[in-house]
Amino acid sequence: MKELHDMESIQKQMEEKGFQFFYFSRPACGVCGAIKEKALSMLTDYPGIKSWYVNLDLVPEAAGQLSLFTIPAILLYSDGHELVREARYISMDDLEAKIARPYALSAMGE
Repeated sequence: MKELHDMESIQKQMEEKGFQFFYFSRPACGVCGAIKEKALSMLTDYPGIKSWYVNLDLVPEAAGQLSLFTIPAILLYSDGHELVREARYISMDDLEAKIARPYALSAMGE
């Protein structure tokens, strides 16, 4: 998971082709660290998804511009369109189900 340090980089990645997975949190959030590790583990099953981390302490404007009201927050984009938005209480099983379907469909279309 690569880190993005400014809003311009975030916007650029959101507009890229393919799947873009964004993880937003703050270092002081203990739960966020645990969820991040679970998300990283889950993403190993989806090699076609690029993953990005945004520290909201360093890019606070991202929270306002993306309407992120609580952390951790996960956004999944595909070809510039938001497909999944999860925040606060994140079920990894539900998240994986929401990612697996569009991912499988895109693989069928290749």
